[in-house]
Amino acid sequence: MLLQNIRPNVVQAIRAYRPEDLQQAAAQAGQHFLYAHLADAGSKQEVVERIAEQFMFPEHFGKNLDALYDCMTDLVHKSGPQPGFVVVLELLPDNAKFDRESREQLLDVFREAADYWSDRRIQFRCFYSCQYPAQEAGIWESRSLEPASPAIEKPLPKSAANKAGGNPNFGLNLPLMCSAFDTSAWLNAA
Repeated sequence: MLLQNIRPNVVQAIRAYRPEDLQQAAAQAGQHFLYAHLADAGSKQEVVERIAEQFMFPEHFGKNLDALYDCMTDLVHKSGPQPGFVVVLELLPDNAKFDRESREQLLDVFREAADYWSDRRIQFRCFYSCQYPAQEAGIWESRSLEPASPAIEKPLPKSAANKAGGNPNFGLNLPLMCSAFDTSAWLNAA
């Protein structure tokens, strides 16, 4: 099983893992799978809002990093025993409104959530990927040093396609959320 090879209570770059494989591994382990595709977010506020939307946070969510931490920890803990978490934050932006400092602040929230769940002996793994301006500009396209000739297009392997820009259709096939992250369950627990 994939999760057995990944230490629990960690926040790390997604690297060799595909979101689809992590979703399947979470299902096999009976853990919650939380996915947020963030390519269209431009600022810290938009990133937090997209996470709130895609994780189905309650409407009263404060849309800031403190509220994000509360929703990822205490609010969920109050709703009952938890089996564990696999979180994927795909294509965090990298621009003037969401720079490295903003990204580290966001990831610190997930690191603190990992510590929170570790203290309760519950596994919490968070994986993230970042988009870079070079990807947006199309610089990642392969370039040949040989004279131009009719190219035969070959499909990228799944792992290369994911590293080259994510799978924009991935989130469309995901179930909305596990029951512990249903807004009504949170409201009833609070």
